[in-house]
Formats: sequence, structure tokens, C-alpha cells
Amino acid sequence: MLCTGGAGWLSMDGQTTAVTSGDAVLIPRNTGHQYRADDRDPWTIWWLHADGSDVDELVDTIVGVERSPIVKVRDMYSAANLVDQVVTSLERDDTTASLYLTSGAAWNLLSQLASDKLRGRPATLDRIHIVQDYLRQNLASQTTVSELARLADMSTSHFSALFKASVGIGVVEYVKRLRSARACELLITTQASIGDIARDVGYTDAFYFSRQFHAINGTSPREYRSRAHRDQL
Repeated sequence: MLCTGGAGWLSMDGQTTAVTSGDAVLIPRNTGHQYRADDRDPWTIWWLHADGSDVDELVDTIVGVERSPIVKVRDMYSAANLVDQVVTSLERDDTTASLYLTSGAAWNLLSQLASDKLRGRPATLDRIHIVQDYLRQNLASQTTVSELARLADMSTSHFSALFKASVGIGVVEYVKRLRSARACELLITTQASIGDIARDVGYTDAFYFSRQFHAINGTSPREYRSRAHRDQL
């Protein structure tokens, strides 16, 4: 199980352990267990059952002799994406081609968790980089600073301060600049309309997008495109 938000509890081998956002839970085969969401802050989880000739050995390696089922995930976005690949492949069909994709994604996930267990809790800068990677890959998504803080496994205030100290600008300004940079690329390399580009980089209102673009680049998206095309001639 991957806990991407909220919290819950796992009982296994007579021990009850808290599960929080950013945790992965691995339960070996034939192991009695119970789990539940926290009443005050119920979790959001991805889960899958894995089977195969090498699964038990890999899971035992992750859990270790101390039988610790919790792993702090260094890149939750990447891990959740792998679970999504498994689900998507199995929903498509059960042909050999799809099963290869499914097995590869599941093996990749377990390998990532094994690596995370050996490397231990991610350092602060690693977690800021994870958030930056997430933002670059999800420009069109609407998210909040508190959601990004949970991804980094920090409080909102602590995350905001560390992000600015590490990157040099605040989270909101960083997202604006990322979106502007991607918009510049699309304006130069495609014939997409201003409205379509606005949506591609996360703005539902093309006029608001144009104002934000002008504030950063000193010109409108339309004039930016015209100027870039003139320079190429």
C-alpha cells in the first residue's frame, strides 16, 4: 500500500504501527494483519497484490529481519505512477504484452521500495527536488502548497520556508515561472491557440494566463510568438 495523504494504522505480528502520508506498507504473504484509516485524518491509498516466483524474496528483503513493514518513500509520485501503470495495463487486457508491462511496473515499484529502505529517510533537499520534479510533470494540475508539503512529508510552514531557501523563490512564484517557460516553448514550437496553451500549462482562463505571462516576460503571448517567428526568419 502507498499512503499518499492522511493517515492510518497497520497491525501485524502483534504490533500496531501508524501509517502516514509518504509511507509504503509491505505485508508478506500469509501474514496476519489488519489495517484501517485514521478517524480524524483518513488516508488516501494505492494498493496492489503482487505474486510471482521472486516476489517473496524481494518483499522479505524490504521488510528485513526486524519485520518492519513501513518504508519512507523518497518519490511518492513515481511510486504511485507505477501502481497506476499496473492498474492501467490490467484494465486494458490480459494479453502477454500487457502482462509484461504489468510485471515490469510492479517489479520496478518493489525495487524502488527496496532501494528506499536501504537508503533511509530522504534528506531535506531530496524532498524539495521531488516536489520540483512533480510540479514539472504536472503543470496542468491544480494543487496547493499544503498538498505539496504533504508530498515532501513536511508541515506547510516548514516546507514553504525550506523551498524558498533552496530554490530562491516561493512555491507560487516557482509554479508561475515553470508554466511561463513551458508556454514559451509551446508558443515557439506549435501552432496551438493561446487558449489551448493556457490550458496545457494549468490556466482555465486565457486572459488571466496572458496577464501572468506578461508579468514575467514583459510581453503578451501573441507578441512573444510573433517576435520569435520573426527572429527565426
